[in-house]
Amino acid sequence: MDVAAVIFDMDGTLAETEHVWDRVREDLARARGGRWTDRAHTDMMGMSSPEWTGYMHAELGVPMTPDEIRDEVVARLLERYRAEPPFLPGAVAAVRRMAREYPCAIASSSNREIIAAMIDLGGLGDVLPQYVASEEVARGKPFPDVYVEAARRLGHDPAACVAVEDSTAGLRSALDAGMRVVAVPNPDYPPDPAVVERCHLIVDRIAGLTPDLVRAMPPA
Repeated sequence: MDVAAVIFDMDGTLAETEHVWDRVREDLARARGGRWTDRAHTDMMGMSSPEWTGYMHAELGVPMTPDEIRDEVVARLLERYRAEPPFLPGAVAAVRRMAREYPCAIASSSNREIIAAMIDLGGLGDVLPQYVASEEVARGKPFPDVYVEAARRLGHDPAACVAVEDSTAGLRSALDAGMRVVAVPNPDYPPDPAVVERCHLIVDRIAGLTPDLVRAMPPA
């Protein structure tokens, strides 16, 4: 089956944001009388907004409602992103390069307003009209829901779509959706090698992604 569309993860794939999420959530947890653990980031990676806010409230003991946690974290992230957009080198160009040949979308664990802000900051609104936040589906990554929904909104079978991902949870999500998957391993949070081996293409940097590489990928 020919490639019909390309769907990008955002955090860690297009933007160097995983450490920002870590810092913002840790700072909030500690400031409000909760706690932080060595496994907190790994536990929350890929979770949807209802899932990670519930985790911070129940597991980290943050004495705020999940909605309050969400609003505070989103506000702090948006402030940082607008001050210094955290796109990885070549990421915006890579999206535009792919969009010249394929419809593109984003499937992310970030909140919708954060995804929208990043699209705006990158000047990508014309090539990324569709985006899905995992808070909009039943289950966050590593479940396939967010990728299945992104493919649906683009009007294509998941098997005709290529996903571009960096993390273990994200790679599993896209693979289980039945997509061909490009792994761009995050060096700061390396994905499980066994999951990377299941992917159809591995590139070291998002800047190296080209339509020619995507066209040459084996079928899902």
